[in-house]
Amino acid sequence: MRNPSPGISPPPGRTGRPRSAAADAAILAATRDALVELGWSKLTMGDVSARAGVAKTTLYRRWAGKNELVVDAVAELFDALELPDRGSLEADIEYVVLQFAELLRRPEARTALMAVVAESTRDEALRDRIRSAIVDRQKRLVVLGRERAQARGELPYEEDESLTGDTTDLIFDVIAGTVVHRALVSSEPVDELWVATFTALLMHGLQGGPPA
Repeated sequence: MRNPSPGISPPPGRTGRPRSAAADAAILAATRDALVELGWSKLTMGDVSARAGVAKTTLYRRWAGKNELVVDAVAELFDALELPDRGSLEADIEYVVLQFAELLRRPEARTALMAVVAESTRDEALRDRIRSAIVDRQKRLVVLGRERAQARGELPYEEDESLTGDTTDLIFDVIAGTVVHRALVSSEPVDELWVATFTALLMHGLQGGPPA
């Protein structure tokens, strides 16, 4: 059974004290700090409990093990991403890409993300948790951006609504995959010039080709 998301109290009827949002935040922050300092292989639940100032049993009441804990520590960072309305699809894309790149420049985000992705290559359950806790949750930004662009008349509505999910997946994969590769694999800058060039290329694809 999957553990409740951090910061959410147990459902009605469940015995025990309500979860503390402050304790959850301290645990997730301690996890990221420990991961940067120790690396994945040396990180233990004991390290995290000592840094967070909580009992190890407190961790295991919330997370079954290190894999789940680290994924949720990463997910908390990504949940801070937002997409304010910048007035156009192009401006929205540029904003979220720059925000995403700024997040990936943080040592705790870089280390944690690369660690869980590497570990997930041999752990199917971990891949599933990454998908549900990080990837699927962040697709909300694509959904929101597309809805705004469609309302502005910048993008057409799907003629076949059954394809909407596939289109959302593809847009997310193109943007997230490109930025992660640029920032973490190629270690090249994701600056305003690069983002503008990338967005122009993406816009042409979304709008059916560059203008004549």
